[in-house]
Amino acid sequence: CRMAARRALKAVLVDLSGTLHIEDSAVPGAQEALKRQNYLFLFCIRLRGAPVTIRFVTNTTKESKRDLLERLTKLGFDIAENEIFTSLTAARNLLEQKQVRPLLLVDDKALPDFTGIATNDPNAVVVGLAPEHFNYEMMNRAFRLILDGAPLIAIHKARYFKKKSGLALGPGPFVTGLEYATDAKATVVGKPEKTFFLEALRGTDCAPEEAVMIGDDCRDDVGGAQDAGMRGILVRTGKYRAADEDKINPAPYLTCENFPEAVEHILKHLL
Repeated sequence: CRMAARRALKAVLVDLSGTLHIEDSAVPGAQEALKRQNYLFLFCIRLRGAPVTIRFVTNTTKESKRDLLERLTKLGFDIAENEIFTSLTAARNLLEQKQVRPLLLVDDKALPDFTGIATNDPNAVVVGLAPEHFNYEMMNRAFRLILDGAPLIAIHKARYFKKKSGLALGPGPFVTGLEYATDAKATVVGKPEKTFFLEALRGTDCAPEEAVMIGDDCRDDVGGAQDAGMRGILVRTGKYRAADEDKINPAPYLTCENFPEAVEHILKHLL
């Protein structure tokens, strides 16, 4: 049994895009699975006195946390705002720590999450997914700032993500292009960075060994979580491609067809 040397499960981290939904469509059965998971977790709290926390962790940079919550609520997901931890939150935290003024290469819908951050006369570059801003003029502006010593901060470096129309480029190729051109190294704040997963667990009174991560990205979700000391469950929805399991070492703790199957495994074997 793989659980032999593990502590009891106390937290479940769940990816959003590709795991619970793809754009404005929910993964079939995901809402019911989440309700069942929440209900049984509450039962476990009463039964054992051991709270199990759920956190929804996402690299999305296409929309603010409020817009994301609204989208998920419309899809029938019962999620509270304080249960969501995004790479935008992690990026904002870093900007406040560094006390810098960023050139924000992010989607306009993500800007509310940076309210109050000064952006005049920028001395840092922040890159998220920003299709409308990935043009030569803006990329060149970012290039010159970095050459002048501005730190390059990548909200994440995902290679691609899943849209209804098919796979689409993520911010990773654009970040890598800036790194290549400037000989700079980006500071990455989102998945698969270990600090992202540890920040997501902050306030849960839960060690990484007591947590499991469910996601559709083998490297960023599962590999990142396992590098941080968690178990990782890969789901074959969203951006998943055949043989993704072979892309990381160690391999995923488990591979499931979808989120409901992952929930089933957790309820049967990890609680």
